Amino acid sequence: MSTTAIVVTAVAAFMAGFSGLSVFLKAAYVVGPLAEYGVPRAWWNLLGAAKVAGAVGLVAGIWVPVIGTLAAIGLILYFAGAVITVLRARSYGHVPFPLVYMAPAVAVLALA
Repeated sequence: MSTTAIVVTAVAAFMAGFSGLSVFLKAAYVVGPLAEYGVPRAWWNLLGAAKVAGAVGLVAGIWVPVIGTLAAIGLILYFAGAVITVLRARSYGHVPFPLVYMAPAVAVLALA
């Protein structure tokens, strides 16, 4: 794995992990929009866990590439779902946020 791939993987893992932990900590800038979009409160911990699992998978992928590839795919699908959720809530100004978190996962997959 190249140095570039390791750095991109680390950035993607940090961003996904930070986002997941923000859900667990009930950070207003994360849970406020979730409530606004109509995401059931019962799902919030599962969504946070999915992001943290993706982050862990990306890090594990440094040593076991297939795990990193699968984690990147999972995060891409997760954030694609987030984009769809934002669009369905008609919060068009918020669409860039999940795309920013998706971009490093796409880069990890491209470098795999």
